[in-house]
Amino acid sequence: MRARCAPEIALEENPGARLGIKIAAHACEGRDKLTFVISRPIAAFGDWVEQLIAESTGKAGVGIVPVVGESLRDPSCYGNDRVFVDIRLRGDGEGVAAIDELAQGAPVLRFGVEDATHLGAQIFLWEFAVAVAGHVLGVNPFDQPNVEESKRLAREMTSVYRETGGFPEDEQDVASTRELREFVTGAKQGAYIAVHAYVPSSPPVREALSELRDWIRDASGCATTVGFGPRFLHSTGQLHKGDGGNGRFVQLTCRAATDVPIPDEAGSPATSIGFDVLKSAQALGDARALCAAGRRLLRLDLGEAPENALRALVTELTTRSDGGHHGAR
Repeated sequence: MRARCAPEIALEENPGARLGIKIAAHACEGRDKLTFVISRPIAAFGDWVEQLIAESTGKAGVGIVPVVGESLRDPSCYGNDRVFVDIRLRGDGEGVAAIDELAQGAPVLRFGVEDATHLGAQIFLWEFAVAVAGHVLGVNPFDQPNVEESKRLAREMTSVYRETGGFPEDEQDVASTRELREFVTGAKQGAYIAVHAYVPSSPPVREALSELRDWIRDASGCATTVGFGPRFLHSTGQLHKGDGGNGRFVQLTCRAATDVPIPDEAGSPATSIGFDVLKSAQALGDARALCAAGRRLLRLDLGEAPENALRALVTELTTRSDGGHHGAR
């Protein structure tokens, strides 16, 4: 792949350059939601390419939104802001008919992978393509100017906790499914909705988040993403603050039943915060950074039993339309 993308290769024969130009051109036309469909055995490639695209292109008021892990729907469910990317292992026929149907009304980029050892070629291809796309979009793909803001605000929240023993009162926590429903359905065409999950990444939580994501996508008609905090801060977090502001953000937090202390100094038993406090400070810092950037944010606290609270929330959203309280505050 590196040889095929070498400087002496003509542009029309260079797969990395052609891919970069193509995805940037689609983004300039409004198709800025690059939606990946990846064979199950290599699905983790999506986490890598998500960070590459979001962090490299999402700045200076522009950006390409990578959508990874979203279940496929009928073509009529999608707006005209999508480009689909099919990365498929040889012999994998799962979902081929659905992709073929999508290709009747939306751009579909198809990539065949011989086996998992050939992912190195895909890594090089996408790194090259995203650098080219950044050039076409007029941004530097090699910096992350908005990541530091969340770090700074998280440090401020940590200092406040050390000084006062608590965090500032946060007026954005809500406990109403009606408010969440209105927040989601109020998104305009061309927007995307990102779920920021500062909760344990257990199988039940992942299953519930997938169902929540499906509901959000179906209720709003928008592209959806899900990221676990604080991991996503160094991937899609750059895009969230640096792009054109088309995102809406649902932040889910919880509280640990037992915190684990962090030594103030290595080897010392003295401690002023624990990991749960640190996680909360990062969530609050990111929320403030998003609001400072003019983004729409809704926060939900799932308490000390996030699996149960999240399941209750999903059940109420999918079975009721009157928007009562889900009891997870």
